[in-house]
Amino acid sequence: MSKILIIDDEAPVLNLMAKSCSALGHEVSAVLSFHEGMEALDRISPDLLLVDLKLGDFDGRDIIRYSVEKHPNTQVIMVTGNGSIEIAVDTMRLGAFDYLPKPFELADLQRTVASALHQRGTPLPTRPQSSREDSFVVSSPGLIGQSPKIQQILQTIKKIASSDSPVLLEGEFGSGKQMVARSIHDAGRRTEAPFKVLQCSALPEDLLEAELFGNAQHRGETIFLRAAGGTVLLEEIHELPLRLQSKLEAFLEEISARRTLDNLPANMDVRLIASSAVSLQDRVETGQFREDLYYKISVIPLTVPPLRSRAEDIGLLADHFLKRFTERTGTPTLEIDKYARRLLEGYGWPGNVGELQNAMERACAFAEDGRIRPTDLPPKVTQKVVITDEDQKAVHHLPIGSALSDYIRKQEKMFIRETLKYNEGSREKAASMLGVSIATLYRKMGLKLESDKMKG
Repeated sequence: MSKILIIDDEAPVLNLMAKSCSALGHEVSAVLSFHEGMEALDRISPDLLLVDLKLGDFDGRDIIRYSVEKHPNTQVIMVTGNGSIEIAVDTMRLGAFDYLPKPFELADLQRTVASALHQRGTPLPTRPQSSREDSFVVSSPGLIGQSPKIQQILQTIKKIASSDSPVLLEGEFGSGKQMVARSIHDAGRRTEAPFKVLQCSALPEDLLEAELFGNAQHRGETIFLRAAGGTVLLEEIHELPLRLQSKLEAFLEEISARRTLDNLPANMDVRLIASSAVSLQDRVETGQFREDLYYKISVIPLTVPPLRSRAEDIGLLADHFLKRFTERTGTPTLEIDKYARRLLEGYGWPGNVGELQNAMERACAFAEDGRIRPTDLPPKVTQKVVITDEDQKAVHHLPIGSALSDYIRKQEKMFIRETLKYNEGSREKAASMLGVSIATLYRKMGLKLESDKMKG
């Protein structure tokens, strides 16, 4: 959970943003005025600040300047109804992460907030606390996993870290492409220089063009200049308009030529990493992406695997998120019991790492007695997998030829026995978990209530 401060003098917009950010699980403070905002900024020192450009007679950029100076670890997003390119570029030059024009879609707000908090990041431990002795974290400070696919990515990062060649990362939304890009940056000689991220789908075309190539008023204030000596990650590059694809291809061609002559200006002394959630090769074949640009940005292609294809890493990531949440909230350390762990490892995670992170944050909120149980996990996680009792290594032969009702009755008894075992023999707790009455539980187990015995 992150701390977010929102400053906007329009109460309906303020409330909408506050509710949207709270729905993501963050701790939100919302204020209506410039002076209240300045006071809250010093008092809270938030992870993320969303501030309106115009706050009555005051300029929100003054708050940005103050935040950058006094609270350098706070990410900033400027929100305004004045959508001019000049203001947006000036805002980013001051140190804002991004610019959100009004009116905006809630999905755009939530995506921008998530991206800003993700880039801000939290240093990861070299080895998370885990109840399993065979768990470990790979050597990258940003990538957690023991699966062969993550190990292979780590080996590739070691090989390419010192190179200036462009890298193309392809993989599903939420699979961790930005973390891989950050790991490439941190592993190479550019690690002390800036790492800048630009979402190609988050800005209108004119503003995106200004960010990439400048304009008449702010020609030098591009993301490449702000990242001089470091790395630029262009996220969702498949959304880049064709006209800007042509300009980017020409820009990269000039970088290549100047690098050969050892004559790179500051705004070209960068390493480019691009990411896409769809196959760029398919976009090339349908004419939606320029082939010449594709070959320039994919000198080193990397595919980031979805979480469901590296089940070995799910437990490690769950332990990491659990440790991070408990440290942030100051709550006692929690453990994941074996049944909940099996559910986590058996679920398909269509939302990838981000979905797992949200699931663990929910589990932390619901957990009792220092333990996360299946009932603490999101319903969709518990309803879409089958648990087998691996401890007993039981093998059940299908009784072909018997009545279906007999087979179902036996399966019910087996499931009820496992639920009773999980609840340490408490029939009341088992009945509550199964959503049946005590009488129904006894009947399905072939037992009699005391009242029934007395009647007999």
